[in-house]
Amino acid sequence: MTPIPRGVARRRRAALSVAALILSAALAACAGSGPPYTLKNITGLVQPLDFHLTNQDNQVVTAGDYRHDLVLLYFGYTECPDECPTTLTTLANALRTLGPEASQVRVLFVSVDPQRDTTAVLKHYVNHFGPEFVGLRPDEAELTDLSKRYRIAYHYEKPDPYGNYEVDHSNAVFIFDRDGRARLLALSDNTALQVASDLRRLLTSG
Repeated sequence: MTPIPRGVARRRRAALSVAALILSAALAACAGSGPPYTLKNITGLVQPLDFHLTNQDNQVVTAGDYRHDLVLLYFGYTECPDECPTTLTTLANALRTLGPEASQVRVLFVSVDPQRDTTAVLKHYVNHFGPEFVGLRPDEAELTDLSKRYRIAYHYEKPDPYGNYEVDHSNAVFIFDRDGRARLLALSDNTALQVASDLRRLLTSG
C-alpha cells in the first residue's frame, strides 16, 4: 500500500471537522423550508460570530464592530502558496459581482500564523483583494479559542533549513448575517457567482 504523504494526511484530518459540519448542514437543509441556498446552509449549527482580536491597523476589534454587515470569516495565512490566495480571489470576484452592495459585506481574514503575520504584513496582504477585506491577528490563546468555536483545524509543518514552513488549515468560509448568526458555509469548489448569489439573498432578506 502506498503511504500517504504527511502533508496530505494532515490536510485530510484538518478537513474532518468541516466535513462533519457539512453533513449536519445537508441534513438540516433537507428539513428546511423555502428554496435551498447554493452554499451549505449551517443555520443553527454554528455558534454566532464572536471574537476579540487585533486588526490590520493594530486596533482591538470585536464582532460587534461588524454588526449590520454580512461577515465572511476565513482562516489562513499570508504565506499560503495556494488555498488562501485562490479562496480570497474567489471572494473578491464575488464582491465585484455584487457591485455597490459589496459595501455591506466584510471579509475577515484571521491568521493561523500570527508569528509571521504581523499587522503590517496582514494589511499589505488583504489590500490586494479589496477594501472589504480586513486582516485580523490573534494571539495563541485567541486562535485556540476560535479554532474550537468554529471547529477549524490547523497544523504547522516542520521548518526547512531556512526556517520556512507551511501551515495546513481548514479551507472553509463561514458566512454570518447582519445579526452575527452563522448562515452559510462556502467551500473551495464554490464559484464566485454562487457566493455572490447567496450573499445577495442574505442582503435582501434583512
